[in-house]
Amino acid sequence: MGTIKNTQAVNTTTKGTGAAEAKDTSMRGRAYRLWQQLSMALVLLILCIIMAIFAPHFLEFGNLLNVARQVSINAVLAAGMTFVILTGGIDLSVGSALALAGVLAVGLDAIGVPGFFAVLGGIITGALCGLLNGVLIAKLKLPAFIVTLGALTYLRGLAYVTTGAYPLIKTDLSFGFLGGGSLGPIPMPVIIALIVFIISYIVLTRTTFGRHVYAIGGNEQAARLSGIRVDWDVLWVYTISGICAGIAGIIFSARLLSAQPTGGQGYELDAIAAVILGGTSFVGGVGSIVGTLIGVLIIGVLNDGLVLMNVPFFYQQIIKGAVIVIAVLIDRFRAGRAIA
Repeated sequence: MGTIKNTQAVNTTTKGTGAAEAKDTSMRGRAYRLWQQLSMALVLLILCIIMAIFAPHFLEFGNLLNVARQVSINAVLAAGMTFVILTGGIDLSVGSALALAGVLAVGLDAIGVPGFFAVLGGIITGALCGLLNGVLIAKLKLPAFIVTLGALTYLRGLAYVTTGAYPLIKTDLSFGFLGGGSLGPIPMPVIIALIVFIISYIVLTRTTFGRHVYAIGGNEQAARLSGIRVDWDVLWVYTISGICAGIAGIIFSARLLSAQPTGGQGYELDAIAAVILGGTSFVGGVGSIVGTLIGVLIIGVLNDGLVLMNVPFFYQQIIKGAVIVIAVLIDRFRAGRAIA
């Protein structure tokens, strides 16, 4: 009896120790993620101070509103990209999906379709682009990089074919207020982007699907063994990315009052850079939508400051490319710290 009691006591002690260690690990994990976000927020603050010193008119209210308006499209794309990268995937097709969605929405408006349905048509177009990527990646097990790289090309081609390689201009676009309107002093694109981020935050932090996204990125095989329907969740992740591309395409076309088959070229790089700068790991499982918002603002402030300082476009490209490389280096450093 004494031996049994001692064994029970040892088991109880072991369980208590294990629970304490798990709690400690969880607290350290939360603290580390908080530090990541605070560190990037500090980078954003320092960048704003530098721009305020060297870039004329940077801190003027009108320019700050312009920065918010400019980053809105990248913010929507980056929100969808966050879901994808959290699962360890990649979506290189969002810029082309943006163009195709905008072309279809403006085209529908041009033939007399009510604005609501034209906008819905553009968003559905983006969703279908993402759904096709998801089917090829999740169901047919094709590499995400190859699938979305191919989509980047053929979706752009579809945009060119649809417009005959010419911009489709419509100055009386029925949904133009979504790009050029405002609610009080806040531009509509900014409001739309904030709504997308709020919904994304709720989905990632308050739903079972959000927990599955993190689990798949952390260890796909373990997630599958635990009963998660990995294929369906991955399919939905790419569909969400497509929906965000469709919304971004609506904003883009509404701002220009036209459909541009060349629209969105290179936007996927800005979205990826923003997500990685915001603390989401390229290998998946680690990151947050709040961090992505910070990353978006860093890219936006950098772009605006370089323009205000009259830095030539070609040098801007060099700097932005360097930022992407630095983002990958930061991700590698974070991964090393996490393992240590």
